[in-house]
Amino acid sequence: MSISVYVTRRIPDEGLALLREHCDAVEVHAGEGPPSRRDLLTGVKGRDGLLCLLSDRIDAEVFDTAGPQLRAVANYAVGYDNIDVAEATRRRIPVSNTPGVLTETTGDLAWALMFAAARRVVEGDRMVRSGGWGGWGPMQLLGVDVWGSTLGVVGGGRIGAAVARRAAGFRMEVLYCDPRPCPELEAECGARRLPLDELLGEADFVSLHVPLTDETRHMIGARELRLMKRTAVLVNTSRGPVIDEAALADALRDGRIFAAGLDVYEREPALAPGLADLGNVVLLPHLGSATGRTRGRMARMAAGGLLAMLRSECPPNCVNPEVLGGRR
Repeated sequence: MSISVYVTRRIPDEGLALLREHCDAVEVHAGEGPPSRRDLLTGVKGRDGLLCLLSDRIDAEVFDTAGPQLRAVANYAVGYDNIDVAEATRRRIPVSNTPGVLTETTGDLAWALMFAAARRVVEGDRMVRSGGWGGWGPMQLLGVDVWGSTLGVVGGGRIGAAVARRAAGFRMEVLYCDPRPCPELEAECGARRLPLDELLGEADFVSLHVPLTDETRHMIGARELRLMKRTAVLVNTSRGPVIDEAALADALRDGRIFAAGLDVYEREPALAPGLADLGNVVLLPHLGSATGRTRGRMARMAAGGLLAMLRSECPPNCVNPEVLGGRR
């Protein structure tokens, strides 16, 4: 049986080589940016499999255009809110993601943002490069301490737990907020589970690690930002719309919190008006999983999941395994 696959962006060669080894045709969207809607619909037409990214909206129109032979969709990401999984399930199309492989790498980046925002690293770099630094001064670019402070982790899953584990080296108290207790996190890190409002009021650093759902969209808005300490730092490496970005820009501008570090955005790649003008926010271009080793592992997992589903096998990273007779 001939197998044809469409990949919506060039991914590391480890994944593409695997697909080309087992598929008769593999088309990869040309160009660095995401495909336009027209290009996406053209590329998916007549394909058996689709490997897509978070920036690609995969919905009923895509499924209709692809045709009834489309048998699997693999998302090159942990999150998959860009895919209408309910519609895919209705059509008996399995969907996979890439959990686990990027946990530690994304945890590292959350800490990089934490330190950069707390110690005003980007502001200092800009001052030196521009020639504006006149030498050491006792009141120059004063930041806030990470060591010995309180870390609040919102979301006790894989990445949130990885971030919490790193706090031990800095003698931090760890708080966490999650719908369910996380006994391992409590045992390993001495973490205390609190409701979100209480965590926001106590934490010096708040790091967000939740999926994007109706419940988590804008979970951090103007009201929540007012609950935080004026010396607090907010970090987001999860999904952009978890934060009301306009409200965050206002809070940073007014000094209601000390700083923020963002790797994801509400309307990525666009920013809320005025956010880029603020010195007390570190802005990264979605680098959470951006190391060669991790992105390569993601590519192999996405490709391997797609191939397994095309063989009617259920990979462990299938998000709707009931389509293939598996269990959630």
